[in-house]
Amino acid sequence: MRIGIDGIPLAATKTGIGHYTFELARELALVAPDIDFELISPFPFIDQQGDSLPCNLNWAHVKGGFLRRRWWTIGLPLYVRESALDLFHGTNYNVPLWNRCRTVVTVHDLSLLMYPETHEMHLVARARRRLPFMVRTATMIITPTESAKRDLCDCLQVAPEKIVAIPEAPRHQFYPAPKSETAAVKRKFNLKDDFILFVGTIEPRKNLLTLVQALEKIFAHSAFRPQLVIVGKKGWLSEDLFSYIERSAVKEQILFTGYVSDDELRALYSACGVFVYPSLYEGFGLPPLEAMACGAPVVASRISSLVEVVGGAAVLVPPKEPHSFASEIVKIFENEARRKQLSKQGVDRAAQFSWRRTALSTLDVYRQLIGK
Repeated sequence: MRIGIDGIPLAATKTGIGHYTFELARELALVAPDIDFELISPFPFIDQQGDSLPCNLNWAHVKGGFLRRRWWTIGLPLYVRESALDLFHGTNYNVPLWNRCRTVVTVHDLSLLMYPETHEMHLVARARRRLPFMVRTATMIITPTESAKRDLCDCLQVAPEKIVAIPEAPRHQFYPAPKSETAAVKRKFNLKDDFILFVGTIEPRKNLLTLVQALEKIFAHSAFRPQLVIVGKKGWLSEDLFSYIERSAVKEQILFTGYVSDDELRALYSACGVFVYPSLYEGFGLPPLEAMACGAPVVASRISSLVEVVGGAAVLVPPKEPHSFASEIVKIFENEARRKQLSKQGVDRAAQFSWRRTALSTLDVYRQLIGK
């Protein structure tokens, strides 16, 4: 049996979908050694990690200028036919058109359709054209949560029996880091002992303005003086946020680190006083779960996907209420017993998710389709 997997998310520095693609492909190859898997891309891969991958997982860089420009309509369908793939899994919303094999598409979230004001308009227009067509074309759809599945049914009128919700997981790199690691990363970034952490792309959907306003309220109404550390690359439509921070009285307490390594991120998760995730909308929400795996107490938005993912192991507040975030952050910093309780609950909750379970559930979908 031969299965192709969309490798385009691995042709750039890995972020959320890139990590999903890589972790899923590796675990699939480990749990199904009798199946040949291929990561397929018209672009060169970054960091192929060849020596660390199972022998039944291969990289397929399909060269050709014209085929690259018409990848989903010509290049990939030709490759699927010539390679006699039994199934293709589009891990980033797309599947080959005019295909002759069964296809699975992962729809991580519908933020482009549900929160268009938080994205650049050309991407919104493209999603409005392509997403309805892709979900109709795919044989089966995977979402990371039941919440995302409901969104898909409601927004695009997809039959629920065509969708399977399969949760993602923290990567194995995330666990409570020893003090030697946390001390080193605090020195590198010149961090205070008490700091609030956020991790994610800097874009409107992440609702960072609310977090900055929460920090302002903490400074205005308490003697507590925490630092806010924001980890992640600069995304789109973030000018208003940076303009607000430039005028804010707490701007000297806000640090942007940019993209960091996994080792540094593990140390930051482990060292922070509290991890805060005020996102307006998520399909899954990996950063809170990664933070939990490292023992960080978590305060997050009370939105359906995060309620599903974190369970009762985090403090959840309405996403548009800076005063609620401020109040809960201060409570955690001032109550050591509460902080330790949330830390333990978070570690236990994160342990319920694993990429092996994700791969086994995904493999069940493949086998059901190929069996048909």
